[in-house]
Amino acid sequence: MEERQKRADADMAAGTLNIEKTWKNARQTDKLAMVKRQLQQMAGGRQRCMYCSDSAGTDIEHFWPKSVYPEQMFRWPNLLLCCTGCGRDCKGSQFPLVNGNPALLDPTVDDPWDFLDFSPATGILFARMDSKGSTSIKGSETARVFQFAKRDAVTLGYRRSFRRISKIIQTILDDPAGHAAAFISDLKDADEHGILGWCFRGAGVNESPMSSLRQNHPAVWSACVSAFKNY
Repeated sequence: MEERQKRADADMAAGTLNIEKTWKNARQTDKLAMVKRQLQQMAGGRQRCMYCSDSAGTDIEHFWPKSVYPEQMFRWPNLLLCCTGCGRDCKGSQFPLVNGNPALLDPTVDDPWDFLDFSPATGILFARMDSKGSTSIKGSETARVFQFAKRDAVTLGYRRSFRRISKIIQTILDDPAGHAAAFISDLKDADEHGILGWCFRGAGVNESPMSSLRQNHPAVWSACVSAFKNY
């Protein structure tokens, strides 16, 4: 990867770099196939898109778009796994900046639930509002670029995941004698969209049925918070 980036940098300096051809040729090599396999492994067993967590990740995505920032084309920290809907249909070469810094959430470093909120009724992800009633730029720009409110298949998937999670939480509310470890395992199996982070450390902590679990079964709640603190 380093050698390919050096060659790309040299071609760029000489004014001869063909970005799309260079990337297409590289994608046909075993090295880039290995990169994709590593990204798929990082994305977990479901190999979900690192942006929407709904669709299967099929593409190697450049967080800093290679068409605008070819100096990032073969940089490992800049490579993500994403679905066609997020990478090609929505993001493309869009990359809003604020004072030179990315205004989009970076899945490799940002906790999305610091910036995004979720509506269980609609399945829509939107910018989280702070205590002063303001929304974050990262949350707003991410929701805008990836068009979460307009993608029906994505919102449906999120609603289904939340319904499964709610049913499992309700089993503990109905029968608190259950084992916390088994309960946590069931929650992980039910969550195909990474919203357990919203439920147990994001804005969802104040929503039902999480609020009931926190109030009525604090020990189980604490175990869940600990289990999903980096989820």
